[in-house]
Amino acid sequence: MSLSDGLILLLVVNGWAFNVVAMKIGMMELPPLLMLALRFMVVAAVLVPFNPIRLQQVPLLILLAFTFGFIHFALLMLGMRYTDAGSAAVLVQMGTPAAMVLAAIVLKEPLGWRQLCGVGLALLGVMVLSGSPALSSWKGPVLLLISAAGWACTNIIVKRASPPPALAMTGWLSLFAIPLAGFSSWLCETDQLTLLMAAGWRGWLGVLYSAFGSSLIAYSLWYWLVKRYPVNQILPWSLLSPALAVVMGGLVLGESLDPVKLSGAALIVGGILLSILRGGRDRAVDKRGSMAE
Repeated sequence: MSLSDGLILLLVVNGWAFNVVAMKIGMMELPPLLMLALRFMVVAAVLVPFNPIRLQQVPLLILLAFTFGFIHFALLMLGMRYTDAGSAAVLVQMGTPAAMVLAAIVLKEPLGWRQLCGVGLALLGVMVLSGSPALSSWKGPVLLLISAAGWACTNIIVKRASPPPALAMTGWLSLFAIPLAGFSSWLCETDQLTLLMAAGWRGWLGVLYSAFGSSLIAYSLWYWLVKRYPVNQILPWSLLSPALAVVMGGLVLGESLDPVKLSGAALIVGGILLSILRGGRDRAVDKRGSMAE
């Protein structure tokens, strides 16, 4: 992987980390499903008019609107009601090992010993980082783990299918997800219009950062990289996100920054470094593969 693409990955995981904090701030003033519907509206309004798609791509985008827009994002935001930002980021990151296993099974992408050891170390860090989070209900972990499964499935679908370019995919996926989020908000939430009219900077920070910082920048760059590199090469980098979210949650929201959480973050970073550092034999295989292409 080139240095520039590595820096792009770091930008992506930082964007995801702060997105959890921004959404938590936004939910101080807006209910989560309404905030999600507004996010999708903003993204679709900005991207759809300038990124046409083919009619044949519509079924794929509707599927992604369900797995990514609804299963991943809606359940992530609902799960965050029962956890702090750092714990939510940790739990939803379980999508990474799930996606790596799916990539090995469905896409036949090999898992080398360095990747297996690195991911194992990072998962140990996730367990340590979880510590004993102050969860008010079992609903939070269950919703967040299902959200993680939606993210894992989305990565495999994007890798295996032929989606439109990243910005077009993000825009149209958001458009098709609006009815899902809007109908869910109508069913599960109340006083949406009143809360929307009364929302201040906190509510709109959650909406606008999620729309621009996360959807338009971070996720578009992520799926651009998914099409360029093997899924199992870039997925370990996403394990940085919960560690960064824990730190940002402590700095911005005043959440706990105890030694257990910091130790878990260190294990995650070490696991990522082990996963992305490959030996000479691995590089030789890559070179032979590139020449064959």
